[in-house]
Amino acid sequence: MSLFSFLQVQERGSSVRQEVIAGLTTFLAMVYSVIVVPNMLSQAGFPAESVFIATCLVAGLGSILIGLWANVPMAIGCAISLTAFTAFSLVLGQGVSVPVALGAIFLMGLVFTLISVTGIRAWILRNLPASIAHGAGIGIGLFLLLIATNGVGLVVGNDAGLPVKMGQFTSLPVMLSLLGLVAIIGLERLKIKGSILWVIIAITVIGLIFDPQVKFTGSILKVPSFGSESLFMSLDVMGALNTAILPVVFALVMTAIFDATGTIRAVAGQANLLDKDGQIINGGKALTSDSLGSILSGVFGTAPAAVYIESAAGTAVGGKTGLTAIVVGVLFLLMLFFQPLAFLVPNYATAPALMYVGLLMLSNVSKLDFDDFVGAMSGLVCAVFIVLTANIVTGIMLGFATLVLGRLIAGEFKKLNVGTVLIAIILVAFYVLGYAI
Repeated sequence: MSLFSFLQVQERGSSVRQEVIAGLTTFLAMVYSVIVVPNMLSQAGFPAESVFIATCLVAGLGSILIGLWANVPMAIGCAISLTAFTAFSLVLGQGVSVPVALGAIFLMGLVFTLISVTGIRAWILRNLPASIAHGAGIGIGLFLLLIATNGVGLVVGNDAGLPVKMGQFTSLPVMLSLLGLVAIIGLERLKIKGSILWVIIAITVIGLIFDPQVKFTGSILKVPSFGSESLFMSLDVMGALNTAILPVVFALVMTAIFDATGTIRAVAGQANLLDKDGQIINGGKALTSDSLGSILSGVFGTAPAAVYIESAAGTAVGGKTGLTAIVVGVLFLLMLFFQPLAFLVPNYATAPALMYVGLLMLSNVSKLDFDDFVGAMSGLVCAVFIVLTANIVTGIMLGFATLVLGRLIAGEFKKLNVGTVLIAIILVAFYVLGYAI
């Protein structure tokens, strides 16, 4: 049996070319992580060169694992939100040493994997009401739009009044991002294969010509090395078992459970990988794959891993199988040798792709059943507060709480099940007790 038949490429209505384009698109949409993660962790004393290698290895091996084992077009990488927590809250804020922080990440990965293997995450997914699932998809789409537009300076912080305002409209990054978005919409309407990828490449070339910040140094290859300050196998697990650190492990696990699970559900819905009961095809394997990624993070020396929402950029151009993820993984492993090129693709080249995917995910609004008023409103609460708080878990928590309390007040007791109520209580308690990240 060939790899392509094993991954059911034809059976799912795809082709090798389509999967490769999807993988390349996802890779370009999330390659920024190999720049952002080392930069953030280096501010907390992590050696940047070692973190770069570790980040590429986690993304490469994790994506290949989820592609081969779960056969889903989802890519794994170091989670930016958990990277920020590790650097600025755990190490700089609480004064935890780097080896102990890595030990905490490793323990989080072990607990996370245990929860996935035993089916607890799958149980959570089964008890995720359709309205909250669709709301999470809407909210993540809005969140992607916020991340992309803020990254290029289109939407910026506001010192007075409302939290945000429009940035400098005439700046090169903003103009190219908006033109890129319009180009993608037009090309998609014409059904041009790989339109997102072509726009990313075109904007990168324009940046090389007109933007002095986008520089080709002339160096392409560099032999990968953890450097003299390698963090490989530097984790201190015993130190992380300290009673002062265990609440951090708990916070990491809870955040990863609902953040990553919500992301996986949203990407699976985008790729039409749901069965007749609305459950993710090979969902159990997908959930376990991303939890194993955090174990690798602790071993190699970088931030916790998760499925990237940027995977939706690949599904938007036709990625339907694990081959998409395998392509992403191979490209991240190749990036080990192409460190000088990591800085070549500017963020305003990938921003149009993220904005377009964000807009596509807003179509989940049409899936909300407004005949079930409480359910639909709960989904919208989830969606809105994901973007207003810039936190997927917060939105999901408020969505669950609204659903349960709304049904109780409306007298719709029979529409609730024990699982939904239990998850709502756990999530609210997680926030009330101050464990939330």
